[in-house]
Amino acid sequence: MHQIDDLIAIFERTFFASYQTRLVRGSDEPVYLPADEHCDHHRIIFAHGFYASALHEIAHWLVAGQKRRLLEDYGYWYCPDGRSLAQQSEFENVEVHPQAIEWALCLSAGFKFNVSADNLGGEQTCRFRFQQRVYDKLANLISQGFNERTQQLMKALADFYQQPYPLKLEQVGWHAPEELEYAV
Repeated sequence: MHQIDDLIAIFERTFFASYQTRLVRGSDEPVYLPADEHCDHHRIIFAHGFYASALHEIAHWLVAGQKRRLLEDYGYWYCPDGRSLAQQSEFENVEVHPQAIEWALCLSAGFKFNVSADNLGGEQTCRFRFQQRVYDKLANLISQGFNERTQQLMKALADFYQQPYPLKLEQVGWHAPEELEYAV
């Protein structure tokens, strides 16, 4: 049902003319590359042709402002898998907003969302607390509104996959485990 070529085509129709940005299937690690002397358009390169990876990388692009979209990987640091607890906490602070956007995109496409701590070889934080933070950000975005680019893509995905639009919090369907609800 969720074919990567469909997502690439939806992104192309929605953004190429106005943002000169393409979604590109990569063979290795994801990266955002702005236009340069070798390529006249910006590229969101996602990992290994995975639909979930593409949605995640798109979410980073949707969060990035105009100046950051002129920088490789939006000018952010990236500390690979194997992070310490302090590094992981900082990573999660940066990831809350894009993963909330990714969750909204997944809902718009009828695709299952999984929060990603992306630190299998390092120290772990509480996955449920992180997911609660992502959920809280998503709830805030649903209430306060998404930026224009995010709304455009959510609408295009919802139309293509015949999902409800605009997004409502009732569609999310996630609840923190009871032990977390009392610990927060």
